Amino acid sequence: MSDKQSHKLITQSDQAVVSNINVSKIIANTGQEATIRYLEFFAVTIRNKNTRIAYITACKSFFSYCSNIGLVKLDEIEPLHAAAYIEFMTNQYEAPTVKQHLAALRMMFDWMVTGQFIAINPAHAVRGPKQSNLRGKTPVLTPKETRSILDAIDLKNEVAYRDRALIALMAFSFARVSAALSCCVKDYVPRGKRWWLVLKEKGGKIHEMPVHHTLEQYLDEYLDYANIKDEPSGFIFRAANGRSGKLSTRPLTRNKAWEMVKRRTAAAGIKSNVTNHSFRATGITAYLNAGGSLEHAQEMAAHSSPRTTKLYDRTKDGVSLDEVERIVI
Repeated sequence: MSDKQSHKLITQSDQAVVSNINVSKIIANTGQEATIRYLEFFAVTIRNKNTRIAYITACKSFFSYCSNIGLVKLDEIEPLHAAAYIEFMTNQYEAPTVKQHLAALRMMFDWMVTGQFIAINPAHAVRGPKQSNLRGKTPVLTPKETRSILDAIDLKNEVAYRDRALIALMAFSFARVSAALSCCVKDYVPRGKRWWLVLKEKGGKIHEMPVHHTLEQYLDEYLDYANIKDEPSGFIFRAANGRSGKLSTRPLTRNKAWEMVKRRTAAAGIKSNVTNHSFRATGITAYLNAGGSLEHAQEMAAHSSPRTTKLYDRTKDGVSLDEVERIVI
């Protein structure tokens, strides 16, 4: 494949993302073909947008570290340098972040090895930090707190109806915020007497969920009020049109959704550090507290492993607190 053909491939595959990559001097000094190969790694091998952004950040951080210690070209990087970088990261960041950086480096260097720009993968044998999580760190709300957030929303305009529907969708369908925001009107479909959501989850997985009756009410009221029910290809959750209270045709972004969540939780008097992901964890916990099975929760959350679902299970928190209160001094 010629350089011109490679550049064409890159520009056709997520050009907006790849064009924003700051190519390290270490890559640039290795040559134009190495630079193109490096850009192809992000454009060709990684289909998930969020993973791509995370891996771009990880590689940028590593090459910045290498430049600071005097390395000039790609073939100067040795396993010792990669190990030193992981040790440096371990002293500053949590284990999941360090492991993600190491995964990014292993994949990127494998890509450069198969392209014959380096002989060995310097990150291949490097060990990451050990991580054993029995309980997730995502803040979880009680059903009462979640209800207070939904009820505190003053339904005075399209944005308010949108916010209530989005929060409810994340809580009642266990959907990740990225899956919720990628939903189009046509993904909300009737089947028999009930409505279903077709969610696009991580890894391109299509996940279908029946809609809870409360969520169905909120979605119907929102789509009717915003007058977008007859726009099958349009996004369900749309960005606000300035401060008018009306919606544009542009999709709502994850950052804007997070800003909305913080604003709505503060208005309800909730002081915990709630995130978009909190509503997914809250829904799973509420389901398990009501006697739902871990197996079904895993299926509903589209988790590949029950261990992942178990991280969201906070049903034991109350038991632990009750036991602690037995200590009378």
